[in-house]
Amino acid sequence: MLTPQDDLIGHQLPTTFDQVDNSDPAWMERLWYTGHAASHGPGHPSGPALMFDLGLGYHPNRNVMDAFAGVAVPGRQWNFRASRRLRGAGVPDPLCTTVGPLSFRVVEGLKRHALTLSENDSGLSFEIEYHGTLNPHEEAAHLRRREGRITENMYRAQQMGRYTGWLKVDGQTHDVGGWLGQRDHSWGVRSEMRTDETAPPLTFYPPFFYCWTTAQFAHSSKGPRGLTIFFKERAPGDKIYLSGEETFALGSKVSGRHRLIDVQHEVQWHDDAHGQNMAGATFELAFGDGSRRPVQVRVLPTKYFLKGGLYGGLDGWFHGDDKGRLHTAHESWDLTDPAIRRKVRTLADQVIEVRDGNDVGYGIIEYGVGKGYAKYEAVQVHPPI
Repeated sequence: MLTPQDDLIGHQLPTTFDQVDNSDPAWMERLWYTGHAASHGPGHPSGPALMFDLGLGYHPNRNVMDAFAGVAVPGRQWNFRASRRLRGAGVPDPLCTTVGPLSFRVVEGLKRHALTLSENDSGLSFEIEYHGTLNPHEEAAHLRRREGRITENMYRAQQMGRYTGWLKVDGQTHDVGGWLGQRDHSWGVRSEMRTDETAPPLTFYPPFFYCWTTAQFAHSSKGPRGLTIFFKERAPGDKIYLSGEETFALGSKVSGRHRLIDVQHEVQWHDDAHGQNMAGATFELAFGDGSRRPVQVRVLPTKYFLKGGLYGGLDGWFHGDDKGRLHTAHESWDLTDPAIRRKVRTLADQVIEVRDGNDVGYGIIEYGVGKGYAKYEAVQVHPPI
């Protein structure tokens, strides 16, 4: 089907942009954004301990586009979700990145994106612009096979920047001007993740520890810069995936000298009866130029549990499910309720403060420890994802 995107150059196949090169239902394209004040905690004038998470999924072989938006403060989370069919009566453009009241629009690639949630029954709405300020990090290749079949073959990149605009939640409007932001964009065959216990079968996870981290340093002696750290281990020191980089101002020269080539870790955990809950960490980083240095991470209380965005599935609804021509849902979670904590499990985006030498930055961390990993045994009584 011809769409306005087909007027642009860049086709990779002798067909239209709304078709991909295989029929695997796991093929998807995802957009993700999160934002938070430039510093957090009591007494900070830069804003409340509030964060937002947004995402969109394009599932061309399932004929579905779904999206979510959410806001969290310590102890409370608000969620909005929407799904629509890509093709069919009344759908003039399957590639339009709008699902009900939620819209994502690239105004200028790598520089400016417009994110909008118009008024709706959830009470959550916003008009936000993302402004890219640092070079993106292109992740190392994601390619995995299981018993000869490709289960993951995807590309992903992250970029850090700043936000402008406003966000309304629970009857209050917040100015997000100057807030820090992380975003990523991925596409390809993505491995299935099922952690919704109401709709088995669940995904089996062998022993592992994974951690994904970003941080921005606005007042560094090197100028504005960021760190991206992503690794997965089967056992301590036995990495099955590693990708990371120190990034600098958008448009500056990129060098392999700043790529991450190793990371060692020591993590501290809260004694939390309801889930895995990181308190802090020290990462010993090694870079392509031969340098090594430690960074200290302090994990802050604000976190957005990604169940709200259907990661792993929620109440029988999974990414890519056909929910009809247009379907929306929303709720608010009391995160002090033990039953809610059991439901949302571990996977979350959590705000962090990072110290790298004399520089202090802020960003996001995700993590999980699978049962049988030979370190951090105490938290393995809780689900890793």
